[in-house]
Amino acid sequence: MKKLVVATLVLFGIVLVTGCNSTQSLQEYYIDNSENPNFISLDVPTSILNLQESDLDETQLKAYQSLRKLNLLAFKKTTDNAAEYTAEKAKVSAILKDKDYKELMKLNSEYGKGVIKYLGEDDAIDEVVIYGSSDDKGFALIRVLGDDMNPAHIMQLMQAIQKADYDEEALGEIGKFLKG
Repeated sequence: MKKLVVATLVLFGIVLVTGCNSTQSLQEYYIDNSENPNFISLDVPTSILNLQESDLDETQLKAYQSLRKLNLLAFKKTTDNAAEYTAEKAKVSAILKDKDYKELMKLNSEYGKGVIKYLGEDDAIDEVVIYGSSDDKGFALIRVLGDDMNPAHIMQLMQAIQKADYDEEALGEIGKFLKG
């Protein structure tokens, strides 16, 4: 009887340890930092992109209609928070290394480096994460939430968004951060 109790406790312990994921989710990261003064946080509807549906081709329109909302979180680096910037950047990198995030593309420009990853199936994405960082300015995380988004369509939509005249004032501090 004693062996059965010990075996049950050991099994329970193994299930408990393996069942608990110590890595913070991206959603938890957003929530935990939404009130942090070093971060700028904003949840926006896709309408803020100011895209005219009549200007989109059929593929871009399909992608646009599959979007629900955008979550933006940006860390504005200053000389006073350089150590926190390094720590927060490491946390985001650890979250995005999760095997559930599939890489769509890497970004490298004069403004900094980044990556676009997604959650879901190859032809039915539920979330796209755009992460970019600059050691001068900080980093930004953009979560694009939608239903059954198609990666090829999303890439074409991103080209349309780059040409869009989004409302910088409506985005507030993040608009200035993204433009500046």
